[in-house]
Amino acid sequence: IHIEEPWRREIRATTRLAGPLAATQLAQFSLTLTDTVMIGRLGGDALAAVGLGSTLYIVVYLLCLGILAAVPPLAAQAHGAQNPRRMRRIVRQGLWVAVILGILSIAALWPAQRIFLLLGQSPDLAAVSQEYVRAAIWGIVPGLCVICLRGFISVMERPGFILIVMLAGFTVNALADYALIFGVWGFPKLEVMGVGLATTVTNIVMCTVIIAIVIKAKRMRRYHVLNRYWRHDWTAFRDIFRVGIPISMMIMMEHSLFASATFMMGNLGTAEVAAHTIALNLAATSFMIPLGIGQAAVVRVGLAIGRQDPDGGRRAGWTALAVGALIMLLPALLFGFAPQTLIGLFIDVDASTNATVLTLGMSYLTIAAFFQLFDGIQCIAAHILRGFQDTRTPMLAAGLSYLIIGFPSAFFMAFYTSLAGDGIWWGLLIALGLVAVFLTLRFHRLTLQAQN
Repeated sequence: IHIEEPWRREIRATTRLAGPLAATQLAQFSLTLTDTVMIGRLGGDALAAVGLGSTLYIVVYLLCLGILAAVPPLAAQAHGAQNPRRMRRIVRQGLWVAVILGILSIAALWPAQRIFLLLGQSPDLAAVSQEYVRAAIWGIVPGLCVICLRGFISVMERPGFILIVMLAGFTVNALADYALIFGVWGFPKLEVMGVGLATTVTNIVMCTVIIAIVIKAKRMRRYHVLNRYWRHDWTAFRDIFRVGIPISMMIMMEHSLFASATFMMGNLGTAEVAAHTIALNLAATSFMIPLGIGQAAVVRVGLAIGRQDPDGGRRAGWTALAVGALIMLLPALLFGFAPQTLIGLFIDVDASTNATVLTLGMSYLTIAAFFQLFDGIQCIAAHILRGFQDTRTPMLAAGLSYLIIGFPSAFFMAFYTSLAGDGIWWGLLIALGLVAVFLTLRFHRLTLQAQN
């Protein structure tokens, strides 16, 4: 197949940037997995407390993360336009936003026990979950600063540094979990509180490492993004919220759809929840790959738009979509043709007590094989549009697809047809398929307008 040189260069640039970013996302995903594995050794009560506490924590964290997702496209366009002053101010104001959002998050999460009680949780579980939340919230500010500075390093196209930061975080998190949960090496045995404290320690360490990289690394230090930290730029500050709030809302709508799917499974039965959890964990793991490709696409598209190269922006977008679709074929094939092997990573598939979970899980993964392609495409397309600073229309498309069409479809098929749990997964597939089509068409239309 003959591929023209501009496309070859774009494929090389995208894959070079996306590879470490995807590995970074997988490493970040493993932080939660490590917490779950460690605390699970204390029993179901401790696992439930951390699960409940982390659910509340993650909702608030995702709201903040969505707003900070505006930093990479804004900084990339400034860098592409060869405007280092504008890029420096965007990153600096991004750090302002991170600190402000972090402080507000601490205030919102501090009365965690009261929130859990209002949600109908038992007093004992609410009290223990609050221990986790109050230990973890002190890492929110440094964690959000890491998100902001990761965006800057991505724009500099040095993703290897980001991977180093995340691998350092993974190592610290595993060691801190072990030390603080079980009370070894002279540390106190804090159990559930230890998981939250390990999260805080991990975020502080990652923040320290990434600040050192930004200050010391040759390509980054000449931008002096941390100099004159207190100098404001209200235009850049407003731009972050203008671009970031729709991203945050889109993330929350998707999160709400998947959370609703879990609650609906709970109404169908325990086996359905177990099978759903396994399938969703497998899907979430493979989702880290298109997420990394999407983060690379934000940078590549933003750089092209900044240098007023609409052809380059279009090429970068289609390259990311093509690479993502090809890569997502692998998990799709695995889900479709080897579901029992994958489920065997979580349960003993030969045990008669797990027969129902195995049967349901294999059915869900068959649907997830198609789900993977649409999920990857919608994720990458959404990131491409962020590179154009186009976030409001994708938010509206997500609202239509996830909440107006996807959720009612899943609910109807689950409870008013014989599909039951399969109906929920078909509803998820419909929602993701619609948003993938909407966002891809939106990108196609935007680039045609730019070319004309």
